[in-house]
Amino acid sequence: MADGSLAGPGTAAGRMDAIYRSQRHIYDLTRKYYLLGRDRLIAELAPPPGGTVLEIGCGTARNLIAAARAWPGARWFGIDISAAMLDTAGRAVRRAGLDGTVRLARGDATAFDLAALFGADEPVDLARGVDRLFMSYTLSMIPDWRAALDQAARALAPGGRLHIVDFGQQERLPRWFGRLLFAWLARFDVSPRAELEAELAALADRHGLVLRFTRLFRGYAWQARLDRPVPIGSAPQEQRGNA
Repeated sequence: MADGSLAGPGTAAGRMDAIYRSQRHIYDLTRKYYLLGRDRLIAELAPPPGGTVLEIGCGTARNLIAAARAWPGARWFGIDISAAMLDTAGRAVRRAGLDGTVRLARGDATAFDLAALFGADEPVDLARGVDRLFMSYTLSMIPDWRAALDQAARALAPGGRLHIVDFGQQERLPRWFGRLLFAWLARFDVSPRAELEAELAALADRHGLVLRFTRLFRGYAWQARLDRPVPIGSAPQEQRGNA
């Protein structure tokens, strides 16, 4: 999708750029204290050798850089709708010396074409989908988050996995804490999705996925994993070879 179709003050991209144009410079310093569960997700990615991994809503590329270091040998891709965030992400990737491993592009989480965004000079076939896809605290920021989930499911290769972590409903924490947290998050257009578990169950049914859902830190965060089974008779993921 061309940048021109994403830009503008009334668009989601315009709103994200307005919010994060200044905040992106301190984003990672502040978010590490309350975006809990991100490193647990990265530790569980386990992409196959030579596999492909996509982060939707890559922001400053903090997660992509950590994941690429934890799982060398994979090909890493990130999309974000905010041009301001991608500018910061690109510089971070270059500083980390990972610009040959991590690629970034501007894209809409609800409608992207990986082959069109990255495929022209890629040695892997992105049209078949990616082996791992993750969304870390992004669904609570995407207005049409259900469409983003559908698009993510469609982007999975056979045997692929979708990993998600986001704000829960604070169900086992004091009510006052939940009220304060949600009021503060609303200032940044962040809306924790109370219907997430039910929507993921419906998504799994629609796309033939297997869902695992976990509540972390007394409901502060919710984590999910959706697996796409390998069709009977197909080679196991680790033996396929993507490089």
